[in-house]
Amino acid sequence: MDQVIAYLPLLAEGFGITVAMAVLAMMLACLMGALGAWGRLSKGRIGPAIVLAYTTLVRGVPDLVLILIFYFSGQRLMNTITNAAGWERIDVSPFLSGTLTIGFIYGAYLAETFRGAAMAVDKGQGEAATALGLKPFQTLRLVTLPQIIRQALPGTMNVWMVLTKSTAVVSIIGLSDLVGISVDAGRSTRQFFWFLIAAFIGYLIITWVSERVFAWAERRYDRGFADAR
Repeated sequence: MDQVIAYLPLLAEGFGITVAMAVLAMMLACLMGALGAWGRLSKGRIGPAIVLAYTTLVRGVPDLVLILIFYFSGQRLMNTITNAAGWERIDVSPFLSGTLTIGFIYGAYLAETFRGAAMAVDKGQGEAATALGLKPFQTLRLVTLPQIIRQALPGTMNVWMVLTKSTAVVSIIGLSDLVGISVDAGRSTRQFFWFLIAAFIGYLIITWVSERVFAWAERRYDRGFADAR
């Protein structure tokens, strides 16, 4: 246990890297999800087909395989570019590669979450807002978007929880996140159990804080609708 205490600064650094990766990946996933939902809801054929191929790919391939493909193919592409340009070798950052891959993966799940939330909003409300003289952007910002967010919050929370746990897989490509540091420290001290317990507690803290944040968000977006009822 004393050895875990001695490693606390490194574990705290790994904890920060894990949280930063999860937040940045979630931001990318939300962007990908919004674009995917818009593509699925579009009336053309190309948009829905592209999004369907995207979601099918993500659902059919394990996260670990995609992370390895993104990392090693990204490194190979970078080597090709640097060799052609006569530059020195540039190593692909495991943090950047992991963030992009996880954001890409969970954007597919959020696309379906956002699409379902958009479809749950009564179209008549948008038509009523237009009849009252609101412009399309005002209708989206004041009427449609708050209801989409309200409908999407439960599913988004589930995606966030799974995404956060998926960051642990990125340690396999050399990222010094919470899991990576815990494994390295456990290997060095032969105290795997206690260091993995430390990682266990770290993820529980993230989960607990996340639940509080999403509960607050749900209360905030539900307040106006509760008053209306």
